[in-house]
Amino acid sequence: MCRLFGLCAVPDRITATFWLLDAPDSLAVQSRREPDGVGLGVFAPDGTAEVHKRPVAAYEDEEFAREAKEVASGTFLAHVRYASTGALRPENTHPFLQDGRLLAHNGVVTGLDRLRAEVGRVLGGPVTDLVHGDTDSELVFALITAYARRDGDLGRAIASAATWIGANLPVYALNLIITTPTDMWALRYPDTHELYVLARPSGGHHGHRHLEHASASGRVRVRSGALADAAATIVASEPMDEDPGWRLLAPGELLHVAAGQHRTSRTAVPDPPAHRLRLADLHPQAAASQQDHPAP
Repeated sequence: MCRLFGLCAVPDRITATFWLLDAPDSLAVQSRREPDGVGLGVFAPDGTAEVHKRPVAAYEDEEFAREAKEVASGTFLAHVRYASTGALRPENTHPFLQDGRLLAHNGVVTGLDRLRAEVGRVLGGPVTDLVHGDTDSELVFALITAYARRDGDLGRAIASAATWIGANLPVYALNLIITTPTDMWALRYPDTHELYVLARPSGGHHGHRHLEHASASGRVRVRSGALADAAATIVASEPMDEDPGWRLLAPGELLHVAAGQHRTSRTAVPDPPAHRLRLADLHPQAAASQQDHPAP
């Protein structure tokens, strides 16, 4: 299953170190399928997006995935990909960049020809300026971007896109995180995969402690000494430490974190997918990508 990690420390700009493919610590971890891509997205002081990503298709790509990456930003977005659709190319590796925003997604949506047509309808033109690969994730992002261009409100655009997808396309899961230089959005839909949020005060649960988070799957690991003195909101596919404050987002819940750690949450997609897919309905490659520990 793809791993999502998002962090918003705004108004603070902090330095953090990421390991996107942490070294395996047991034979059980070594036996798991290796990821198909890794990516990390941050923003420069002027708001320009900086994306570090690579498909894991060769030894040098695996070295890229394992090396420590020290970056500074107000928001951070990390993704470990297990491919469900699309070849192992940079264009298919998360996070994706559109209109100055970054998106990472975990799930499967099918009916992509119809989705592409809907993007074109809302845009009123071709989708080639937004879509450069062949994944469902990038097309989902394009529909969100199309609605945002038309209506001028990102939260409404996420809800509108997810609602349309849930009503019209076969859906297995649609968990996503979107970051901007100042904000973070997270959607869990429906209840197929988990997505957690932690409102971390300055210094963490015990106070005066730096951030040291690692996924139980042995993939994403992040460390930040700056968060001993700054607050942050973190969203992840699984709880990343023993803090009791981790909360599972409800199905259809859309979380928004704005400057000053102002958090709002609402049920943006109240209805389950009209055409809900089961694991058995998926192509074997897509099915393997959605399991917690895909087989080699």
